Amino acid sequence: MADYLSAITPSTDLTVADFDGRGPGTSTNFDTGDIRRKYNFGDKVSELSIAQDPFFRFVSKVAKKPTDDPQFKWAEKRDSWHKRYAYVMGMVNASGVDVFGDQQAIATNDAGTGANVVAGDTIKVYMATDYASQGNIQNVYNSSTDTYNAGATGTRPAFFLPGQIVKIPMASDTTVDTWGSSYLIGKVTAVTDGLSKDSPSKECVLLEMTVVKGGSGGEYAGWVGDNFSPSGDGSGDEAVADKSISGRLELGRSYVVGSAHAEGSGYPETWKDQPYSTNIGMTQIWKTSMAMTNTARATVLKYEPNEWARVWQNKLIEHKYDIEQSLLFGTQYTDGDNVQYTQGAVDYITNYGNAFSLATSTKTADDFLDDISNYVDPRYNNSKATMFFCNTAVYNWLHKLGGYFSNNLNINSNFSADLAITGRKKVLGLDTTNITTPFGDMNVVRNIHLDGTNVKMLGINMKYCNYRPLVGNGVNRDTSVYVGVQTLENSGIDRRVDLILTEAGMEWSMPECHAIWT
Repeated sequence: MADYLSAITPSTDLTVADFDGRGPGTSTNFDTGDIRRKYNFGDKVSELSIAQDPFFRFVSKVAKKPTDDPQFKWAEKRDSWHKRYAYVMGMVNASGVDVFGDQQAIATNDAGTGANVVAGDTIKVYMATDYASQGNIQNVYNSSTDTYNAGATGTRPAFFLPGQIVKIPMASDTTVDTWGSSYLIGKVTAVTDGLSKDSPSKECVLLEMTVVKGGSGGEYAGWVGDNFSPSGDGSGDEAVADKSISGRLELGRSYVVGSAHAEGSGYPETWKDQPYSTNIGMTQIWKTSMAMTNTARATVLKYEPNEWARVWQNKLIEHKYDIEQSLLFGTQYTDGDNVQYTQGAVDYITNYGNAFSLATSTKTADDFLDDISNYVDPRYNNSKATMFFCNTAVYNWLHKLGGYFSNNLNINSNFSADLAITGRKKVLGLDTTNITTPFGDMNVVRNIHLDGTNVKMLGINMKYCNYRPLVGNGVNRDTSVYVGVQTLENSGIDRRVDLILTEAGMEWSMPECHAIWT
C-alpha cells in the first residue's frame, strides 16, 4: 500500500507534487510502498517558509489599539504656531488702486508697491495662505485630494493682529528665480478681512503696515512672475500642492516674526485657532474555515501524524495572509449588503499621502534624497517612526546604492556616504535593513505583495496608523475561533467545523506622514 498524504481523507489519492527535474531527482522513480521497501526514506520534510505578512505583523505587534465600535472615529491635531505665514497676493499702490497677480507692471520708486521702500513708509498688501483654517489642514506634497490653493475657500488667515512684525520676502524683478533675494520688515497697524478683486477672487486679508526695514528688491515675492511655479503654470495659477516647500514655497512666504508695542500701551488683541479635525474608520470581518472527517482526524500519518494540527496551522497562516492583503490593497467602503471594508495602506496613501515617482533605471541617489527631504520636512512631518516597505526591485536598488562604496570602491570603514547601509537586523522576525541618509535612518523591509503592482515603495509612519480589533463587553473579535459539529447529509458522518474569525479595521491619520513611490 502506497503512503499517500491526504489533506481531507486518507482514502483520497492526493500524491505529492513532483519537481519534474527541477531538483536532484524525481519522486516518480519509485513508489514509496513498492514491495515493502523503505528506500532509506528520511524522517524530515523540507518546507518553504516565507515572510508572508510583514505589514500586518508590524501593525498587530506595535500599533494595536482595540475599538468597541465597528465604526470608529478619531481626532487629528495640527498646531498652528509655526503656520503663521501667508503669501502676498496683491497690493494697494500709491494711487490707491488694487493690483493683483502679474496683471500690472510695477512702477519704479512707487512706495505703495514695495519697490525701494524705506523705513517709515506705509504699504498695504493682500495676504492669503494655503491651508484650511478649520483644523489647520495643509497640502500634502503631490497629492491631488483636498488641495488648498493659495487663497482658496476656507483659508483666510486668522492670525494677523495689529502690533505684529511681519517679514515679507522680496524679489529683484518679476521673475520667480529672484524670490527671496532680500526681505522687508513691517509692523501691522490695521487688518481688514475681505475677498481680493483677483479673478477668481481669493480669500485674503488686507494688511496696512509701517515699514521697519525696506527691502532692496523691487517686487513682493510670490505674487508676480510665474505664480508659485518655477515654470509651466499659467498666469493666475496659485496651485501649490505640487511645489517643494523648501525649494519654492518658503521663498514666497511672509512670516510673523514677533511683535512690538509702545510702553504702557495696554493689552494687545488676540486670536484663537481650531487645530482639531476628525475622521472615521470601519472594521472588516475576515473568515477562514476548515473541515475534516473524524476518520481523517483519527488516522496517524507519516511526518506529521496529526493531519488536523497541520491543516489548522496552515489555515492560521492563510488567515493572516488574507488580512495582510486586505490591509495593503483594501479600500474603505460599505456595499449594498451592508458589508464593511476597511481602509488599506496603498489606497489611503495613494489618495492622501505624499506621492513620488521612482524609476530605478533613471532615478539617482540625489533625486531620491530630494524625495526624502520633501517627505520628512519637519514643518509637517517630524516623526521618525517610518517603516519603508518596498518591492523586490526597489529593495535591490536601495542596497546597490547604499552599498556602492563598500562593495565597489574598497573605501575604509571611516568613510560614509549620504545614502549608506549601516546595518541589518531582525525586527519581529523580519529582515530589516538600516540605511542612513542626511534626513535620518530608513528602516527598509521587503514586501513581496508589492511585486507586480504599480507601487514600488510605501513609507508608513507607524505612529499614525493603528490596527483596531473589535473588543467590547467581554467579547474579543481579534482572531477568535468558533468550533462546531455538523452532520453530513445522507452520510451519518460527523465532521468538525472550525471557523477562524477576525473583525478589525485600520485607522489612518496624518496623511502627510505617509508616502508612496510609484
